Amino acid sequence: MNTIAARHAVVTAASSEREPSDAELDAIEAESPLILAEVALLDVQIMTIDRTPSELDHQRIRRARRRVLAARRDLTNRTAATVATVPGGAA
Repeated sequence: MNTIAARHAVVTAASSEREPSDAELDAIEAESPLILAEVALLDVQIMTIDRTPSELDHQRIRRARRRVLAARRDLTNRTAATVATVPGGAA
């Protein structure tokens, strides 16, 4: 039986390249409200997956969807404001 050996150099990143950069951490932090709102919407949808939603469930779903839309709007506005203030950014 022949053994299989790697013929190429190691393809995994060096340990210094595995950590997220400060810019990536800032982006994650900026998107955090949207991520949390989407998780809350998913939680509400999962709650009603195996039963007929009641009026209260419909209210919860609508409220969660509004929170997702508001978080998307806020993130988009912040991103647009940042691009507008960066010199040389697209206008």
